[in-house]
Order: sequence, then structure tokens, then C-alpha cells
Amino acid sequence: MNQVFQLGHKAFVTPAGFAVTPRNFRIGTFVSFRAMKPKRHLASSSKPASSFNNMEDEKVNRLVGSTPKDIGVESDEAGIQSVKDNPERIEVMTVQELRTILRSIGVPAKGSKRDLVSALKVYVEKKMEVGSSHVEIEEVSSISAESVSVKRKANTKSISGERKAKKFSHEEHAQEIYSVPEVSALQESKRRAKKSPIGDETGEVDAKASVKTDKISVTLPTVQSEPWTMLAHKKPQKGWIAYNPRTMRPPPLAEGTKSVKLLSWNVNGLRALLKLEGFSVLQLAQRENFDVLCLQETKLQEKDVESIKQCLLDGYENSFWTCSASKLGYSGTAIISRIKPLSVTYGLGISDHDSEGRLVTAEFDSFFLLSCYVPNSGDGLRRLSYRIREWDPSLSSYVKELEKKKPVILTGDLNCAHQEIDIYNPAGNRRSAGFTDEERQSFGANFLSKGFVDTFRAQHPGVVGYTYWGYRHGGRKTNRGWRLDYFLVSESLADKFHDSYILPDVTGSDHSPIGLILKL
Repeated sequence: MNQVFQLGHKAFVTPAGFAVTPRNFRIGTFVSFRAMKPKRHLASSSKPASSFNNMEDEKVNRLVGSTPKDIGVESDEAGIQSVKDNPERIEVMTVQELRTILRSIGVPAKGSKRDLVSALKVYVEKKMEVGSSHVEIEEVSSISAESVSVKRKANTKSISGERKAKKFSHEEHAQEIYSVPEVSALQESKRRAKKSPIGDETGEVDAKASVKTDKISVTLPTVQSEPWTMLAHKKPQKGWIAYNPRTMRPPPLAEGTKSVKLLSWNVNGLRALLKLEGFSVLQLAQRENFDVLCLQETKLQEKDVESIKQCLLDGYENSFWTCSASKLGYSGTAIISRIKPLSVTYGLGISDHDSEGRLVTAEFDSFFLLSCYVPNSGDGLRRLSYRIREWDPSLSSYVKELEKKKPVILTGDLNCAHQEIDIYNPAGNRRSAGFTDEERQSFGANFLSKGFVDTFRAQHPGVVGYTYWGYRHGGRKTNRGWRLDYFLVSESLADKFHDSYILPDVTGSDHSPIGLILKL
């Protein structure tokens, strides 16, 4: 991929084909174009520790009041061995077969077939790495508010753990812990890990969990470095799991398959993003190799656009920007593309709606693409009436008119968490902008009921994945978020999208980018 942004003495390079496993992207130190070397942020790997003797296991289980089942017992060895010997078999297994084998090894068997295939593949890969070594994990049905100290001997060494937490149900505890993919993947053998207090509010686990034996000391991966892998929800329903792009994204399309990769991102101020010491879009472009990038809330003024466009080099010369005229440095949307569109229009064609720079439409060969920033209902819901009675119906009519010519893809910050699964605290936000009953009903009536498909929810029906975390309370650290950003597509495209995903590891804004891979 080619160069994307260059500002003053700072250059942003985007070589093609550069891909890394999604990790915790943070803004890095800026260097010049010639000295730039992309970095890969890789989490620390873990090594398994030896298991402890059964007698000592029983003592500890009596202390904590729970006797977990062994994971990786003889009953699953034959099935797992056959999969290890022939990994291609996983792809052709039925959903029932996948669920049966996953349950037999103690791995959650929820989600679509893609999720089940990914979970089994991760398990098999980890099992091949782990071999015969075992790490123990202990499942706790309840934890008292008092500290619990557990001690036991392994040969001549001892292991101690201390836990403190508010009381909560076994079901909630299990959901919180076993939603972490790293934990699920290692459940072929018992593992003992120290867990931090998990309260009703935070749902956090400790930054480090360690296991020690005679000769081996292991630091296990935990969710604080990747908080989005933790199921964070006030009232999670049975079967819900946390979104993890490392395990839930499908394999790449076969080479030669015609497709287009679209990304959308509310940047919460493009100039502010450019002033950071490093620029996340650089790493995003290197990793994702997108064809089109849609931006919302650029907060640019017309006078800024030309200087920004001058920075678009080699491959992304096609860019289209609209800015707020009624309130300077507010709102604003854009489309940046290495594919030249057939036509571009701005706004809805209605003066009452088009003074805030909230919509850019690009026409491509097989679809219309809309980068949209829906008005927020605001503090005190002062714009709620405008939002549901004027803006939403007008946007709905506009996209349905476009749909008469070719399919439509509507993306951006649509400022609505449609269902309770889309927000961390539904009960506490009933009268908050973005989750009022009126907005949710309007979202359904004007878009979903008129044939548009929420691609992420279609692909991941029981998955909790957020795209927005408020700065005020540090929501990203505890994964207390909202899903406000969408790719909605015409029904005729519903069977053509390969992957609808979130990139929660990309920082630089209070929103994360979202992506859509569409087969052409």
C-alpha cells in the first residue's frame, strides 16, 4: 500500500501487504519517512507449568468450595488427535460436531460456525504448543468479601493465592472469566491462575496471574492488555460472549477473489489526531490494507481541507470532504479512496440538514457508499425530536431512493446503540442520547425494517462488541462501551460480505475503526 498522510516534516508510510496480529495499538514515537520502521506489538507468550498432584488438588478444592472438572481428559483425546492429524477436517465439520467436541474439552461452544471453527483451531494450535505439560485453572463458584488464602505444596515449593471480591453469582463469574480467548484456548488441561476482584461495576481481572512450581514460573496472559476480550455488561444474557477480532475474524479470502475492503472511523477531530506523536491511521493502513476509508467528526473547516488533501500521496488521491458551515470546527465527514468513484454528492439535498457536513456519498460500480455522522440528540435530549422526526426519516428516504439504482452501504457513527447487547449499562442509560427508546425505535423503523442489514450483528448475533468508550470515566480500560458505529447494507448485499469487524485495539479516538470486506 502506498503513502497516506504527510504533514510538514512528518510522513506516514503505508507499504502494501504489511499485516500484524491485532494487538493493543497505541500512538508511538514519530520518526521521519526514511527512518520509519513499523513496529509489531506482540503480547508476552506464556509457557505451561507442570500440574500438581491429585491429593493437593483436593485440599485446595475443599478450601475454595469448588471442584472443577478436568479439561483434557481421555474422552476427548481421540477426537482432538484426529483433528490435529488432519486440521482441514475442522472446516467441513457440522455445527453440531463442532459444538460437541468443544463442549467435551471444556471450551465455550457459542456463536456462529465461524466462531466455533476459530475456537477449535485456536485450541488445537495451543494444544500442539503445550504438548503434555499442564497448567491448572480453578473455577470458583463464589468469592466472599473476605480475603481467601490458599496454600499448597508442589514437591518442596508452595503456591499461595489471595482473592478478594464482592459476592456475585457463579454464572456471571464464569462468563466474565471464560470469555477470554487465551483462557479458553488453554482449557485442554487444568490451570490455576490468580484472579483479581471482579465487582459488579468493573469486571476487571488482575494485570498478572502467575503460577510457580519447582522449576517453572509462568506469567499467564490476562485481559487487561486487551480489555475488549472481557465480557463487560451490567446484565449479560446467557450465551453472550465478548468480541475478540483475533479469534472471531474469518480467514482471508482466497487469492484472486474480487473484493473491496472498507473502513470507517469517527476520529473525533482529525487535526488533533495528526498532532499526536504517532498516527494510528499509519499503522491501520499498514495492517488492514483498506481500499476506502470513511471518516466522521473530522472537525475540519473548509480552509483546512486543501492542506490536508495535499498530504494524500501515492494511491489515495481520491478524497472528498464536507465541513460544517453553521458551526465551525464541528462535525464533518470524508471519504478517502484509492478507487476512483463514478460520482460524489454531499448532504441529503435538504438545506435544513446539510449545513453541518454530515454526509458524503460516493458511487462505485456495484454500490453506493455513504459516510455518515448522525446528529447526537445532545445534553438534555434537546435535539431528540429533530433526530427522530426529521433527520432519520430524511436519511431513510434518501438511501431508499439510491437503492432503486444499485445497492447501498451506509456506514459511520449512527449514534444509536440499537439493542441492550450494544451497551454496557442499558438500565442506566434509558434517557441518555443514543439509547432512548425513541432513537432505538427510529433506527429500527427507518433502516432495519426497510431492508437494511446490520452486518456485525448478522455475523455475530450473541457477541458483545463495542465501538465507543467515553473518555470521562476511562471506559476503554474496563470495556464499558457502546456500539454506535455500523455498516448497514442493502439486503441484496447481505450474502456478499465476508467479514464485518471491529478494531478495538486502534486508539487515537474515543471510537474504534470498524471494517467490512465485501465480495464483488
